[in-house]
Amino acid sequence: MKTNPSNDTELHDKINRETGRIEWSELERHFAQGNVIYVSEELDLIDVAMRVSHDDKDNIARWMADGKVAKVSDLQAQTWSAGGIALWAAVVHPFILVQPEKKQLH
Repeated sequence: MKTNPSNDTELHDKINRETGRIEWSELERHFAQGNVIYVSEELDLIDVAMRVSHDDKDNIARWMADGKVAKVSDLQAQTWSAGGIALWAAVVHPFILVQPEKKQLH
């Protein structure tokens, strides 16, 4: 039975509480295992995590086709490692979804 992620407030609150910033260096071993997923700054990290958790294949496939969700590339990993970058991260076992800090508008 497919459930609607929009109505799952309990899971939303859980993911929201467990989402935080983490240094890329802490994620490198997970990256080596292929478990780190990039989420574009255009998307809401919590919403994506909810949809991954609910196996929302349609939205995930669309985001992947648009390049907004993808496995972290070697180039991204190297750039983040060299820059000592911290990312927002949400865990949806076995994946860790990461998102660079959103650029602030002035």
